[in-house]
Amino acid sequence: MKKFLSLALALTLCASLAACSSGGNTSGSNSGSDNTSGSGSGSSSQTQTSDMQYVKDKGTLVVGITEFEPMDYQDADGNWIGFDADMAAAFAEYLGVEVEFQVIDWDSKIMELDGKTIDVAWNGMTLTEDVKAAMECSNPYFNNAQVVIVPADKAADYQTVESVQDLAFSVEVGSAGKEQADAYGFNYTEAADQATALLEVSSGTADAAIIDYLMSVAMTGEGTSYADLTSTVSLNEEQYGVGFRKGSDLAEELNKFFAEKYADGTMKEIADKYGIADKLVAQ
Repeated sequence: MKKFLSLALALTLCASLAACSSGGNTSGSNSGSDNTSGSGSGSSSQTQTSDMQYVKDKGTLVVGITEFEPMDYQDADGNWIGFDADMAAAFAEYLGVEVEFQVIDWDSKIMELDGKTIDVAWNGMTLTEDVKAAMECSNPYFNNAQVVIVPADKAADYQTVESVQDLAFSVEVGSAGKEQADAYGFNYTEAADQATALLEVSSGTADAAIIDYLMSVAMTGEGTSYADLTSTVSLNEEQYGVGFRKGSDLAEELNKFFAEKYADGTMKEIADKYGIADKLVAQ
């Protein structure tokens, strides 16, 4: 009898423990499922701050640039001017923040964006496939080309791609000009920026440079900083865009801003100021 009662008690205890264990697991499983759908992955996306809100919260739009007339360059008082500089300042005002210009190594622009040392790369940036894959880009706003720059007194000798094939070029590091030099198999050395590439040609340390057509209009030929240089061969056709961090909502906001400022004539007025309105892209 004692053995029977002991066995019965043991069976009852096991059944009770099994029920408790089953109930606990079920409760925990449901709780975990609720957490996943609520405060898990869904919650993290809800708490992410938009790039536009990030800029508004800190009160500044940090613009990554290089020295690049007529897009970004300094006046006699050290103020940044140029088509891109003027438009960036206007866009910052539109967002309700201050603009801050920061000179960067152009080859490091994506790293600068991702590290949030700048908020936007806005410096006559060519919309290459690599750029569009790595950044959130605006609509194109200027037509451009990469052109060969040589001393004006030698220009007649360099009117075709074949004629410049054996020249020693200077190109900006990480630029569309460097891409064209690679594509054509030119011999080149890299310069910190396009202005330095022009200086190399003017000083005779390079035979030629590859720079943006729009820069060549502003900086070479009669009445410019490099009256002794001129453009010859055009190597391609391309367009400018503005680059933000991948996924940034600022790109779409800039597109709206561009459309508004194109419609009211502001973009053309600023482009006329720098003599490049003929290459402006309709928004």
